[in-house]
Amino acid sequence: MFCGKIHEVFNIIGGKLTRFRIEVRGIVQGVGFRPFVHRLVGRHKLAGWVRNSSGGAELELEGEEPELRGFLRELRDEAPPLAVIESVECRELSGAGGYEGFRIIGSDRGESMRTLVSPDVGICQDCLRELLDPSDRRYRYPFINCTNCGPRFTIIRSVPYDRAFTSMAEFPMCPDCAAEFADIENRRYHAQPDCCPVCGPRTFFMDAEGRRLPGDGIEAARRLIKGGGILCVKGLGGMHLACLAENEEAVRELRRRKHRDEKPFAVMCRDLDCARRLCEVSEAEARALSSFRRPIVLLDKRSRGELMHLSENNALGVMLPYTPLHVLLFGDDLDCLVMTSANLSDTPIVYKNAEALEKLRGLADGFLLHDREILTRCDDSLLRVYEGRDYPVRRSRGYVPYPITIKGLRPGMLSCGAEQKAGFCLSKEGHAFPSQHIGDLKNLETLDCYEEQLRHFAKLFDFEPVAVACDMHPDYLSTEVAERIAAERHIPLLRVQHHHAHMVSCMADNGLEGECLGLVWDGTGYGPDGTIWGAELLAGGARGFRRLGTMRPIPLPGGDAATKEIWRTAEALRYEAGLENNNGTIKKLLERGLNCPKSSGMGRLFDGVCALAGIRAECSYEGQGAVLLEAAADAGERGEYECAFYGEGGVTVFDWRPMVRQIASGGEAPGTVAAKFMNTLVSMAAAQCRSAAEQTGLRRVVLSGGVFQNMYLMARLPERLRAEGFEVFTHSRVSPNDEGVALGQLMILEAEYVSGGTA
Repeated sequence: MFCGKIHEVFNIIGGKLTRFRIEVRGIVQGVGFRPFVHRLVGRHKLAGWVRNSSGGAELELEGEEPELRGFLRELRDEAPPLAVIESVECRELSGAGGYEGFRIIGSDRGESMRTLVSPDVGICQDCLRELLDPSDRRYRYPFINCTNCGPRFTIIRSVPYDRAFTSMAEFPMCPDCAAEFADIENRRYHAQPDCCPVCGPRTFFMDAEGRRLPGDGIEAARRLIKGGGILCVKGLGGMHLACLAENEEAVRELRRRKHRDEKPFAVMCRDLDCARRLCEVSEAEARALSSFRRPIVLLDKRSRGELMHLSENNALGVMLPYTPLHVLLFGDDLDCLVMTSANLSDTPIVYKNAEALEKLRGLADGFLLHDREILTRCDDSLLRVYEGRDYPVRRSRGYVPYPITIKGLRPGMLSCGAEQKAGFCLSKEGHAFPSQHIGDLKNLETLDCYEEQLRHFAKLFDFEPVAVACDMHPDYLSTEVAERIAAERHIPLLRVQHHHAHMVSCMADNGLEGECLGLVWDGTGYGPDGTIWGAELLAGGARGFRRLGTMRPIPLPGGDAATKEIWRTAEALRYEAGLENNNGTIKKLLERGLNCPKSSGMGRLFDGVCALAGIRAECSYEGQGAVLLEAAADAGERGEYECAFYGEGGVTVFDWRPMVRQIASGGEAPGTVAAKFMNTLVSMAAAQCRSAAEQTGLRRVVLSGGVFQNMYLMARLPERLRAEGFEVFTHSRVSPNDEGVALGQLMILEAEYVSGGTA
């Protein structure tokens, strides 16, 4: 497909053109582009050559002008499905080339690497058909692939995308594969990972003690799973732990071993029919599940209260098999497997064989591994489908490293993101490259992974930073990385306010310029006044912002302890609302202001109301209070609590105290409390936006921050704002949570750099 602005080429071709040079930029390597060009050249009786280049692909062609016009038109209209062409540039060359036919020649490794690398791609229908065909020479071969599918990003060492620069370099092609590779009519023509059982990678099975067992490794793995065991299986970007989803005992054992008592598990279903037996699946969701990206899609369960051993809320993360190995693992008698990232608590996904055998011993009862090296770890992507579009929660496999196209973006900008859901972003001409999901930067292992991926991206895209941005929070490890890079390279460093970055991230996601209003709701963000922000209404753009709305800060007894023991936050809400406390120790802390930092974080308000409603007193994972509050809400409830405000220094402050008094008065079911609370937030946001619009004249509103992963709010708030005359923009290319912050930081850095400010 073509994406972005295409350079008009026809108007530079005058008269009868005999020889010309064409440069194509975009994702054109590893997606069947050169074979497509070869066939197109034959159709138009042209001669010359094509090669991969550091910018994409280069061609020299010789022929008649009418044929050239037809070639360029069809190059645009008939490009392979996985190709994304950013630009096509054409110039006339003097003299005759004297070409004999047409050739695909060796790649040009130019000084500046500008090519766009394809993400990993799920198995295509042609390869699936061959995989299951007993007469095919690749029957049941778990590494079957072609130019339309297979590994890309996770096996690349450097560009251009040739076999020699991938982990497939260890597997020389057999004569049959080499013949396919050289056959212009074959689907595997110049497919770099092409292989077969004779020359390609192999699977093997190892028991819990790390002993390699003889025989069919996939069948050994299937026996383990069917017997109730827990399997470590090597995927495209790392290892998964898998077990039968319907075997509640096996799932409970997996939770015990992984120390993941309540956080939802994703599942892999054999096919769409299996997914539909578990969840409601719309046409748009079916397309997302079946796309070549093969993300995990959050789907609504068919009935509330079902599948609680897999997910304690009303949604279940579902994906379909995306490698031939997965297809063979299901066979013809398995329908649904838990498929969760294989890692220790709060550490990156395990992706090397030796690492799996060392770190996952005691977690897995067996290991289904293979000898093709994963060079870059990459978790599964996770999304919702919202208003017919992707609504990312985690942008990773299938999406990364494809960039966000941003007209006029300068090269050399680097942003280091936040701490939770950490990721970085770098710029090349007209492109922002967000990294894959890395995790929370809370330990050395995740920091090492973060820095390793930063080095890999810099190598892959020939990137040298000229300025760097980071979060304003002084204690983030990502901030330390940015400070070190700035000091070592003597380049400017810009510290960006967290919620400003969220707002600009959503603006960039939607291609918005100028100024707008930004509703940014999350748990924690360091404010320029040294306090904790998190329920913000901002006005501005990449060049600056003003705070126009927030909520009354909540004291957090015990500091960070209150994010897990959310009953503490409930006690603080009661105290501030003038109600009697249930815990005398907490009351004394609040009275004296000891270890009670104040936060205007919307996530903390969700925590406190969750506990006040009697849904939960303590949380075992980040955001659990909000998740359970959303799950409990009565969707048919239309009532609200009192929505009060006061002004403070030109900021409209939501006063939650009257609402808390009404909730605490008792007598309402938890589902009623949850719904009325969120209905009140919708009215609060609408009122703040009305006030801000009167002050600024701005009618565009972007929604960002982790709270807007709440589908109860997203089903109501945008509709309410639109009904009041606002134009509402939501995320579709990067996540609303902290993973998307790096893109906003990058755009703010670029604006500051261009204006000649601090950076």
